[in-house]
Amino acid sequence: MKGLEKFIYGILSSKSKKMLVIVLTAAAFFLSLMMFPTKMVLAKMLPGKSDNTFSVYVDTPTGSSIEQTDKVNQCVIDILKDEKEIMNLELFRGQGIPLDYAGLVKGAAMKSTENVSEISVNLTDKHTRAEPSFLMTQRLRPIVKKKCLPLVKGTNIKFVEQPAGPPTLASIVLEVHGENLKKVRDISVRVANIFAKTEGLVDIDVMMDDIFDKFELIPDKEKVARSGLSVEQVNNILYLAFEGMVIAHKNSKDVPDQIPIFLILQKESKTLNGRNENELRSKLSSLNLMNMKGMMVPLSEVVTIRKVKSSPMIMHKDLSRMVNVVAETDMVSQVYPLLDAREKMIEAFSKDYEIEKAGFTTYMFDLYLTDKKTGEKFLLRWDGEMKVTLDTFRDLGGAFIAALVLIFLLLVIYYKSFAISGIILLGSFLSLIGVIVGHWVANFFTSETFFLTATSLIGFIALMGISSRNSLLLIDFAKSLMEYHGMDKKEAIATATATRAKPIALTAVAIILGSALLASDPVFGGLGVALISGTVAAVFVSLIFVPVLMHNSKAMDFHLDEHGKRKDSISITK
Repeated sequence: MKGLEKFIYGILSSKSKKMLVIVLTAAAFFLSLMMFPTKMVLAKMLPGKSDNTFSVYVDTPTGSSIEQTDKVNQCVIDILKDEKEIMNLELFRGQGIPLDYAGLVKGAAMKSTENVSEISVNLTDKHTRAEPSFLMTQRLRPIVKKKCLPLVKGTNIKFVEQPAGPPTLASIVLEVHGENLKKVRDISVRVANIFAKTEGLVDIDVMMDDIFDKFELIPDKEKVARSGLSVEQVNNILYLAFEGMVIAHKNSKDVPDQIPIFLILQKESKTLNGRNENELRSKLSSLNLMNMKGMMVPLSEVVTIRKVKSSPMIMHKDLSRMVNVVAETDMVSQVYPLLDAREKMIEAFSKDYEIEKAGFTTYMFDLYLTDKKTGEKFLLRWDGEMKVTLDTFRDLGGAFIAALVLIFLLLVIYYKSFAISGIILLGSFLSLIGVIVGHWVANFFTSETFFLTATSLIGFIALMGISSRNSLLLIDFAKSLMEYHGMDKKEAIATATATRAKPIALTAVAIILGSALLASDPVFGGLGVALISGTVAAVFVSLIFVPVLMHNSKAMDFHLDEHGKRKDSISITK
C-alpha cells in the first residue's frame, strides 16, 4: 500500500482511531465557533475601506454664529494641513459637501445653517500611501477633538469615511420613537450618554436641534402707517442690517444671466455685542428710516421685539415621530458595542419604564418602553450598519440554506441514498472550520483587525460546491472499486482516497493561488481568506473525516456477506 492509503486503511481498521477522528473534527468545529464569543474572530458587515478622500463634519450648538463655527473649522484645518499625505482641503461653510457617496444618506444636502460646515480632505493615491484612510481617521480623530472641541462648548466633530458598501447613516443608529417629544428628547440624551461610556464607540451625536431662545422682529403695522413709512421699507432695512440683500443686477457679455449685486453691512456694524434684548434694541435704535415728510424715524419705534423659543426640526419615519442617536465604531465590530450599550440601556431605563424585548427578527435588538407612571409607549429601534448586517446575513443565510437543500436533493436523486448525500453535505459544511480559523490567522499578518465579513460568507457559500466535489470523487471511485473490481469496503475507501488525493490537492492549490490576490484587498480580503483557508480545511476533511463516515455508512455496502466481503468478489492481494 502507498503511504496515504496505508494511513487511511489503518484508521478504518481501528474503531478507536475512527472515533478519535470524529471527536477531533467535532472539537475543531465547536472550538472554531467559540472564536466568536471569545472575540478571537470579530464579525462585521464590511471592513474599513482605504480611499483617497474622507470628510470632517463640524456641528457647533444650534444657534451658533458662523464666526463660532469658523473658529472650530480653522482649528481642524490647522491640524490637518500638517499631514504629509493630505494634498488639499475644501471647506464648505454653512452647508454640506455637494452630494457624495457618503452624503447620500447622511443628510448633507439639507445642511444650510450657520452652525454646520463640512471639510473635504483629499489624500494622495491609496496605492502609493502606506497608511490607509480608515487608520488615518482613527489616528487623527482624538487629536482633533482634544484641541478643537473646547473652543465652542457643545461642538460635535465627526470623521466620515467613504463606505465600502451600502451607505448608512452611521455604524450604530438608534431611533427613539414616541409621541411625547419632551420624553423622546430625554431618552435620546440618556442614550447618547450611554454610547459615550461604551468602549469602541466614537463620533456620538443626537440628531435633533437644541431648543434655544431667539428674538422675533415684528413690524407694527399701525405704528408704521402713523410714522409715514411702509412695511416693505421696514422689512428691507431689517434684512439689510442683519442678512444683506440684492439691490441691483449687473449684465456681462461673459455670463448668460444677470449678476446680482449684494449689499451687506460691515461685520462690525451688524454684529451685536451681546445676546440679549437690550443689545438688540440698541442696534435697532441706531437704524433710521426717512419717512415721506423727510423725518428720520428710529427703527425701534416701529418694530416690536418678541422673545420666543426656536422651532426644532421634526423627523418622522413610517408616520412615527422619532429622533436618531448615531455613533461610529472605532475599528471594532459594531456587534459588541451594540450589545454592551443595549444591556446598559435595559439597566438604566428599567427604573422608569417597563421594558419588552423584540422577537427573533432582523429587529431582534429593539426595545419597547412603557412609562410606569403615564403608560406612554416608546420604541428604541436599532438601524444603521447593524441592520444592514442582519439583513445581509439573513439573505446570505437564506441563500446558503437554499444551496444546501438543492445540493442535497440532487445528491439524493443521484445516489438514491439520504446517508451518502448527508456525508457529502456534512463534509462540505465543515470547511467552515478553515474559514473561521483563517480569519484568526490573518490577524497576525495585518496591522488592523481582520473581520469576518459578508464577503467571507460569500466565499464560504462558494466553497460548498468545491468541497462537495471532493467527496463526490471519493464516493464514486470507492463504489466503482467495490462494484466492478470486487474490493472490500475498507480497502476500496483507502484506495480511492489515496488515488484521488492528487487531483483534490491540485484543485486546492489552483484555488489558493487564484485567491491569493483577493486576500490583500481591503474589501474582498474576507472572500480571499475564506477561499484559501476553507479550501485547506476541505482537503483535510475530504481525505480523513469523509472516509471514516463512508466506512461507517451502510449505504456504501454492496451485498456483503458475514465477513464484509462481496459474495461474488474476486480476492485481490497486494
